[in-house]
Amino acid sequence: MGAKTKRRRKLKIAAKRRRTLERLKERAKSEWCAVQESGIHGAGVYATMLIPAGTRIIEYVGEKIDKEESERRAWAQMAQAEMTGDAAVYIFTLTDKHDLDGSVEWNTARLLNHSCDPNCETWITGKRIFIYALRDIEPGEELTFDYGFEVECWEDHPCRCGSQDCVGYIVRREDWSVLEELKRELGLERKESA
Repeated sequence: MGAKTKRRRKLKIAAKRRRTLERLKERAKSEWCAVQESGIHGAGVYATMLIPAGTRIIEYVGEKIDKEESERRAWAQMAQAEMTGDAAVYIFTLTDKHDLDGSVEWNTARLLNHSCDPNCETWITGKRIFIYALRDIEPGEELTFDYGFEVECWEDHPCRCGSQDCVGYIVRREDWSVLEELKRELGLERKESA
């Protein structure tokens, strides 16, 4: 392959990446919500208008990566977070073989915080992830969903959602009884909201 052919190929690949990036940036926008400071953690995403139950609010966008790359990036992002105090990892499970790395600043959905009593849920449709309203959401209300973390690493993820149902840690609802048993064994009481 000649130098001219290689250069043309590189330019075509770069142009395709730019077009893909522009499409992702457009898909990351939503009239339903905007970013503001959050009482839960750092920045959060808030309803800009009444959002009816069942509404598709926003897409979680990012780079599709395999599980090996996902693991490598997750550890690197966690190390960075420990140094800076920023949120740790924006990698979202997509399939058994792939994840989405949403750690780009224009991915508004990455800023949705966890809640033990969420008003949103995520739906994976094909190779895309969307955030949907579980119930009517009032203007100015923070959008939250259950991060669904497994109980094995519960101590690493304290919850600050402040809901009446808060279990004190970011653990998927199916594991709440297991979490309560672990906390009892360690002599920890259920977190009570103020």
